[in-house]
Amino acid sequence: MHAKFPVTVHMFFLRENKILLSRRYRTGYMDGYYSIPAGHLDGNEPVRQAALREAREEIGVQIDPADIAFAGVFHRSEGDERVDFFVHVQNWNGEPVNAEPGKCDDIRWADIDHLPENTVPYVRQAIENFRAGVLFEEFGWKKKDITTKNTKDHEGKK
Repeated sequence: MHAKFPVTVHMFFLRENKILLSRRYRTGYMDGYYSIPAGHLDGNEPVRQAALREAREEIGVQIDPADIAFAGVFHRSEGDERVDFFVHVQNWNGEPVNAEPGKCDDIRWADIDHLPENTVPYVRQAIENFRAGVLFEEFGWKKKDITTKNTKDHEGKK
């Protein structure tokens, strides 16, 4: 059996020491919390193409695919399983606006060192990871003993 779950692209838009945040509204998930511009891949759609589309749909900016840099990936569990790609948008055309007022009720540049308390937890972690150069995260999974038999067989052997 192959896993099937949502795949999302999230975009870091940075300006000086600020990051672009949008507050979720009437989405059914973490409403009232700040996130970064993001959206699901439509299927048969490359990650960069999804980023171009979502940037245009959510914040009204145009991006050249060459200005999108890989920033990290999360394998996330929060009631369901997900894979989240994070990209750093290095340049864009246009000034970000709230282009989806039915899903977002605020858009703002926030000091990256002082994110709002009501920032989506995995997004906060992704921002911290990006700043620290951490490219991979497993988020929201229950802590389990991941020691394998093979590892145990090699403990203490030289």
